[in-house]
Amino acid sequence: MENIALIESFSEFKDDKLIDRVTLMAILEDVFRSALKKKFGDDDNFDIIVNPDKGDLEIWRNRVVVADGEVEEPNQEISLSEARKIEPDFEVGEDVSEEVKLADLGRRAILALRQNLISKIHEHDNTIIYKQFKDLVGEIYTAEVHHIRHRAVILLDDEGNEIILPKDKQIPSDFFRKGDNVRGVIDSVELKGAKPAIIMSRSSPVFLEKLFEQEIPEVFDGLITIKNVVRIPGEKAKVAVDSYDDRIDPVGACVGMKGSRIHGIVRELGNENIDVINYTNNLQLYITRALSPARVTSIKINEDTKRAEVILKPEEVSKAIGRGGHNIRLAGQLTGYEIDVFREGAEEDVELSEFTDEIEGWIIEEFSKAGLDTAKSILEQDVDDLVKRTDLEEETIKDVIRILREEFEE
Repeated sequence: MENIALIESFSEFKDDKLIDRVTLMAILEDVFRSALKKKFGDDDNFDIIVNPDKGDLEIWRNRVVVADGEVEEPNQEISLSEARKIEPDFEVGEDVSEEVKLADLGRRAILALRQNLISKIHEHDNTIIYKQFKDLVGEIYTAEVHHIRHRAVILLDDEGNEIILPKDKQIPSDFFRKGDNVRGVIDSVELKGAKPAIIMSRSSPVFLEKLFEQEIPEVFDGLITIKNVVRIPGEKAKVAVDSYDDRIDPVGACVGMKGSRIHGIVRELGNENIDVINYTNNLQLYITRALSPARVTSIKINEDTKRAEVILKPEEVSKAIGRGGHNIRLAGQLTGYEIDVFREGAEEDVELSEFTDEIEGWIIEEFSKAGLDTAKSILEQDVDDLVKRTDLEEETIKDVIRILREEFEE
């Protein structure tokens, strides 16, 4: 049978690793049956023989011989005289199988067939890719930077699959050039139209968790369990770890001698400061550890409201809050408790909100964001530290300090 361009196109697909031979044959038969329905109105009486390895197929139409002039269904029946042109000894009532040439379908139908075939192959490939990456959600994946857009980096893996790393899922310090290899976790996979959108994330806590699994053998082997991970990407992270083997020090195993084990993870995350703490069911102890490096004096916990009042010495407060309030925010996320910090001797202190007549509200709010909500909490800090911890100008901070000293220290 004649090899038209459509048949030659089989070779484009038969070596496709995403499609097996049986599926390819099923797609080819489905495409041709659709074309036959359009041409003849029905395809039930057609046999389609596909050989994708050789790039060939045969189509046979089966009809019943009827007497001349009695043909009612031309697709199902053939007149005796027409049947005898095929084989001279046919009789009425016998079945006739006649090969249908592709050329008989018409040039336009053949072009539509090819287009439909390519479309169905790509649709199948996209479905396979979608399922493949859906199973990889939450797993570390590496791909190469193909090009960089304003809101995303477009990556290609070894198979040519496109992976999107959006700006909001990058670490703030990330900087990529074309050709760079990028690691992240597959965050989500969505079918947009027929094409899967594969989203990578480097800012997800899952990425940090998977890096621990990849870099620390005891975590990979299950000897150390990661109980919780919280992050402010590129700034700070806290990881709670536990081990059911009393002989293993989970924190020591994760950090390594002089930080040797965790150093690679820190570097991958743009020098993100990672606190690894021992998990415990003792809530007071867990909150105390979560506020590290600050040393807690005492804790009062309200389990109904999920709040914890933490008392610290004045010199420990800034450590508990951390730069930009990162430490106390992450400690709250790690433990699931809203943590309120109080200084020893706080009864002598005055809330910053008491100074609304002298200090503008937005300035008070800016200090509060950094965990500085009392007069003493500000007066105990250096101006340079306050500039770093807030978005306030140095002159504004000096004005506030002057007001507080005049009003509070009288």
